[in-house]
Amino acid sequence: MKTIFFDIDGTLVTDDEKMEISESTRTAIAELRKNGHLTFINTGRPVFIISDAIRELGFDGYVCGCGTYVEYGGEVVFSNELDKGLCQKTAEICRECRVAPVYEYRNRYYFDSLTENTKGIEFFKNIFTEGVRNSGRVGDDDFIFDKFVAFSDENSDMELFRREIGKNFEIIDRGSGFYEMVPHGCTKGTGIDMILKRLGTRYEDAYAVGDSMNDLPMLLAVPNSIAMGGAENIYPYVSYVTTSVSEDGIYNAMKHFTLI
Repeated sequence: MKTIFFDIDGTLVTDDEKMEISESTRTAIAELRKNGHLTFINTGRPVFIISDAIRELGFDGYVCGCGTYVEYGGEVVFSNELDKGLCQKTAEICRECRVAPVYEYRNRYYFDSLTENTKGIEFFKNIFTEGVRNSGRVGDDDFIFDKFVAFSDENSDMELFRREIGKNFEIIDRGSGFYEMVPHGCTKGTGIDMILKRLGTRYEDAYAVGDSMNDLPMLLAVPNSIAMGGAENIYPYVSYVTTSVSEDGIYNAMKHFTLI
């Protein structure tokens, strides 16, 4: 039995507003499970935004929010809880730095109505319509988050942002002024550690598939690491490069490792 961890965007689904899942990907996941292997999602998305289309592929568990939430067999294994005071202080720093934040909690997004930079809201409206509809605001009494992303522009003070936010969060530069912030001690790799220890599975029997820099912790956590075609920036860190998400990348990778 092997254990395989999959990123979602750009890995299982196309990295655009269509978020299409190819038939070859559906076939690969089904064959993996038929062969007795365990399959897990490992994503930066909060758990509430895992779509039915993804869930219906069939997974044994979910590592969400870059390791801030871990679920196995329908049971919550780990859920990181940030102090509400830290969350409020973080929002104040983001305002001072003039970035557009989107705060991600396990059951909703929070937006900041006071920010002049609207890139975050516009992006999420295009990609995650349902999540935006169910969103809250920074001023809400229940404002709290697990991780957050931020969009910068020419007016953003990124030096101050890196200095202050970096005290409590790992800052992942996703490129083009898009940043992802994860609490220190939580990564996609720590999520894999929790699952493998719970299962009693050897790391040699674990695989991870991703396409971006926020996947690095999970790709470095296992010896069998796979980059999707087109994700050149992570090629130096993986053991195998497959074809792109739209060119049967998942199916080809699973075939290469004789998992299907």
